[in-house]
Amino acid sequence: MDEDLVSKIKAIPQYRSLVAQRSKLGWTLTAAMLVVYYGYVLLIAFDKDLLASRMNSGVMTWGIPIGLFVIVFTVVITGYYVRHANNTYDELTEQIKREAV
Repeated sequence: MDEDLVSKIKAIPQYRSLVAQRSKLGWTLTAAMLVVYYGYVLLIAFDKDLLASRMNSGVMTWGIPIGLFVIVFTVVITGYYVRHANNTYDELTEQIKREAV
């Protein structure tokens, strides 16, 4: 990529806004995922009895739905990021492209 074009793009205020917004959302979702994942791992390490206890009078333990929640949470926040990126970041990227050329 041409150095002049790179400098021109970096000087555009919308580019700096795009980078800041994307970074903030990315780090926020990363933190949320780490809290959920490591919370589950710590729960396994320090409170096995809770995960091994049965739900009601059935055969399923609490570990199964909590583990399933971790998986579903990952899919949901990934879907949220993709949808947000498609609706917001793509528009900003197009504006930046038009302005840079």
